[in-house]
Amino acid sequence: MPAENQRDRIEIVLVSPRNPLNIGAAARAMANFGFSRLAVVAPYAPHWREARSAVGAPEVLQAAAQTATLAEAVANCTLVVGTGTLTYRKPEQKVVALPGLAPILMQEANRGGRVALVFGSEKRGLTREDLSLCHLLVEIPTDSHQPSMNLGQAVAVCLYELSSRAFPPADTAFEPVSEPPLNGQDEQTPGAPSGDLELLARVVEEAMIAADYSPPSMQPANRHDLSLLLRRLAPNRRDTRRILGLFRRILWRLKQVPKRD
Repeated sequence: MPAENQRDRIEIVLVSPRNPLNIGAAARAMANFGFSRLAVVAPYAPHWREARSAVGAPEVLQAAAQTATLAEAVANCTLVVGTGTLTYRKPEQKVVALPGLAPILMQEANRGGRVALVFGSEKRGLTREDLSLCHLLVEIPTDSHQPSMNLGQAVAVCLYELSSRAFPPADTAFEPVSEPPLNGQDEQTPGAPSGDLELLARVVEEAMIAADYSPPSMQPANRHDLSLLLRRLAPNRRDTRRILGLFRRILWRLKQVPKRD
């Protein structure tokens, strides 16, 4: 099992869950493997904290954070990992097989970062917009005839893999996958929190609009691509602040230029 201080750096995020029983099942799975940090984004049912399926895990539900958006839920996280199947989607970020997830998450936790493991709603999974906030996509291998999993089961499978592969028994043949750090990171420094990247994305977008680079019809697509780009580059917090200062200065100068008729 991961050490307690490592588990405390890993958050389980449920996006728009519809059934309180599934939220309770997810909380129970977290308690089974010693995880306690849960965030619920825009839940469909208002009384989800009362789910009876959270057997042995009422504290996890009561302490869970509730946010209106995924961006709020992962604002303090330096590594955001989306979950799902590739059956119906073409990924726009790096894809990691579930067995290879543990060493990546442990590496981020060990260098002081915070990790979010994000699960989509039962009805549609994670949307393209949700995934634009993710650094990685982890694929849960399933049969092509039934690619989707129950939400609680998906959480349990991922946490089992993470727990069993973080510190495998000495007599097993498993060797952790050596994963290089994301672009812009070193082995000791975590990436910038997602909230910092979102702030940078907003300022860059404002500069693009002020420079007439981004016409209204292209703004949603440009915003999506920019969000993915920043997570692919994965700058650390100091570099993110430097780039933010640069674009704020550019934006200020652009606003001083009179608009042409």
